[in-house]
Amino acid sequence: MFDTEVVRQVIPDDLDSMAPGFMLAAFLSRIDRSRLNGHDLIVLMRARNRQVAYHQAQLLADMSEVARCPSSTADSPVLRIDDPEVLEFSVDEIGAALCLTRRAADSDLGLALEIRERLPMVWEALQTGSIDLRKARTITTGTGHLPEEEARRVVERVIGQAGRLTTGQLAARIARLCVEADPESARTRHQEALEERRVISESNPDGTADLTGMQLPPQRVGAIAKYLNKIAGSLKAAGDPRRMDQLRADVFLDLLEGRHLGEPAGKAMVDIVVDLETLIGLSESPAEIPGMGPVVADIARQVVAEQQDAEWRFSVIDESGQVAHTGITQRRPSVAQRRHIEARNPTCVFPGCRMPSRSCDIDHTVAVVDGGPTTTCNLAPLCRHHHRVKHEAPWQLTRQHRGGYRWMSRLGHSYTTSGRSP
Repeated sequence: MFDTEVVRQVIPDDLDSMAPGFMLAAFLSRIDRSRLNGHDLIVLMRARNRQVAYHQAQLLADMSEVARCPSSTADSPVLRIDDPEVLEFSVDEIGAALCLTRRAADSDLGLALEIRERLPMVWEALQTGSIDLRKARTITTGTGHLPEEEARRVVERVIGQAGRLTTGQLAARIARLCVEADPESARTRHQEALEERRVISESNPDGTADLTGMQLPPQRVGAIAKYLNKIAGSLKAAGDPRRMDQLRADVFLDLLEGRHLGEPAGKAMVDIVVDLETLIGLSESPAEIPGMGPVVADIARQVVAEQQDAEWRFSVIDESGQVAHTGITQRRPSVAQRRHIEARNPTCVFPGCRMPSRSCDIDHTVAVVDGGPTTTCNLAPLCRHHHRVKHEAPWQLTRQHRGGYRWMSRLGHSYTTSGRSP
């Protein structure tokens, strides 16, 4: 641990907005990180991330050019051709030059061609540092099944926000836009994917094994995950010393082996967010299973049909997208305040967190000991980890006008979130 104070190096005010390229690279090379305080280190990290993205974009552009180069020597003229055979064997050239496996080289070259030729807006965003390589892959993977023009329209709608989203949020946003773009195609892809459902068992080098269900119906997976959490939570509350992850895994195995768990079986239920027009068949807009992402309209209607006896909660949304009113249709009503908060904020309100609010703690934004009232305006859902971040790190949380949230980090940086899933 260092406990001595050193002379602080001052960084320019515009470092956080400096475009990547030669000038930024030269400046970064002169920074002594040991002389920066925590606040400035975050600014440095963001600037370097933009510079790395810039170089990643240039590397991918190099690969796409290699894929069009015919056989040559050091003295050959500059030539470019479009030849499937040249493209095929370029993978081997790139792999050998960069010491990559064929699979890795093929993946990188595929991404390069995708963003240079099919989705140039993604490459442009990468080279300007607006997104990083992980987000570029998320975008290309999420739109890969769409025709080129449709894929470009989806990218155009999401690229301006991509830098402010996590890869999980970005993938969910793209999935929803793809369903909205062509509901019939989304329905067909869903049915085709279900035909490939399977269970895979694999051994691990440490002597354990994995058991994985693939291509499963999302509504059933969501319901089962909730059911596992319920049983594991009840065992934990009864004093079981195992961690929650261990409990969920053991309950999973016990259920598959048919062992009695000492818990009433009940019925696995799933939460779903769906608009009324989709529910009654007037729209094919995608619905949302909290924690799972968007699903096609048919799945939403199927889930509703299978849960006629369940508790139903409704929300009235105003023109700005804020929850104006909430209610409940039948039995076992929850506390009215929690119901309103869960409808207003479907997920944890920490930036980038997608934990469903029904699995979160309801926290006082202004603590009770500081005079904070127990009102919906002063309550927000925080997952257990980000609840600890707020109180133990500590990060400061304030609610903004029109329902947004502003977080101030322990290193002095501000982050805002709408409090709703992207």
